[in-house]
Amino acid sequence: MIASSRSQRSFPLHRLFAPGSAVLLGALVLLAGFAVPAARAEGVVVKLATLVPDGSVWHKVLRDMGDDWARSTSGRVTLRIYAGGVAGDEPDMVRKMRIGQIQAAALTIAGLSDIDDAFNAFSVPMMFDSYPELFDVLDKMEPVLKQKLEQKGFVLLNWGHGGWVYFFSKQPVSSLAELKRTKMFVWAGDDRMVQAWKNEGFQPVALAATDILPGLNTGMIDALPTTPLAAASLQWFRQTPYMADAGLGPLVGGLVITRQAWNRIGEADRAAILKACAKTEARLVKEVPSQDSTSVREMQSRGLKVVPIKPTELATWRKVADTFAGKLRGNIVPADMLDLAIRERDAYRKRAGAAAR
Repeated sequence: MIASSRSQRSFPLHRLFAPGSAVLLGALVLLAGFAVPAARAEGVVVKLATLVPDGSVWHKVLRDMGDDWARSTSGRVTLRIYAGGVAGDEPDMVRKMRIGQIQAAALTIAGLSDIDDAFNAFSVPMMFDSYPELFDVLDKMEPVLKQKLEQKGFVLLNWGHGGWVYFFSKQPVSSLAELKRTKMFVWAGDDRMVQAWKNEGFQPVALAATDILPGLNTGMIDALPTTPLAAASLQWFRQTPYMADAGLGPLVGGLVITRQAWNRIGEADRAAILKACAKTEARLVKEVPSQDSTSVREMQSRGLKVVPIKPTELATWRKVADTFAGKLRGNIVPADMLDLAIRERDAYRKRAGAAAR
């Protein structure tokens, strides 16, 4: 999870998401302010659902954020967290927010794109090379993304990320041809994305994220894109002990709350909540990249093998990723949103290159 004002942060660098879905993790949020009545005297309870595992770094950060909410609002707003997918997969969470069963969710791109296709711009493999690059693009796109969420009845409290995504597999994968032979997890719920992978010669298997481990155990899938921290936290690496050393991109996410629930909170308390969300974002920006690196080392000590990808092969992966992005444009990703993301990314790279000279 993360919040606005990224320009005031220093970012530890290193890697999003995940082909068509990805995997795992985590969390974003923005915010919107409306003139609303004060919170009710009896207080407001916000029920928040998430896939992040109980006891994981993301869960601990969410709990601390909830403590901040309660403390800074003198108990007028409390956060009740349903972790580990107990409220269902991310599409289930979005549906439950819409009908009022829960009020908030920490979502990855899979859930955010279920609200609006614009977020699919961040699910394109190898779209970004670093966190600063990603954050710069998010800064530029934030106003329009925030507006799209508001039009659908949601408020973004802060942006978040779950780490850099890699392919984990049961057998070594060092080439695109080998990857295409795997039965690869993709997120269930978007048949267009499944078909897009099939059209490129892959063998996607659509499952709920909560079915990944059973899918690995039964052989229904034998590869998945996810972050090292998620692979370690959820023990997926024990079934997929090979990690292709080719980063696919950052796992983008965000914390969203329904506008109806947000409107029940008084203006002063909303300001306090946003401050807590910004603190949460900054903490994840600092902790997750280093924990991803630590997770790789820990998994290696338990049998994980990192499979090197030759530069020539990596160039092939990037070329295919660019072609894939072009085929997603106007179909799965709104053309204007993908064009905006690419334009801002390229502008950042140009500025960074000029500064380095």
